[in-house]
Amino acid sequence: MNDLLQALLNNPLWFYLFIVNVYLFCLMGYDKRKAQKKQWRVPESNLLFVGLLGGGLGGLLAQKVFHHKTRKRKFYICFLLGVVTDAVLLYFFH
Repeated sequence: MNDLLQALLNNPLWFYLFIVNVYLFCLMGYDKRKAQKKQWRVPESNLLFVGLLGGGLGGLLAQKVFHHKTRKRKFYICFLLGVVTDAVLLYFFH
């Protein structure tokens, strides 16, 4: 675990991708919990935007874990585009 943390801290791109994916995963879980309680929700545009910024893998994982936003195709497509963003960033900047 210490090696993983060191690797993340040594490479800003890996650190960014880790943070944005964990953030979207947690945001999706938070939104799912709010939906179940019929309370204020995270705007869909925020979830989609973070997915496009590179959080696609976290979003896809959250869809599976929390069974959230699975019927809305735009989320799946957006999160896939986020994974492509990750791949492009890693290809050009790693």
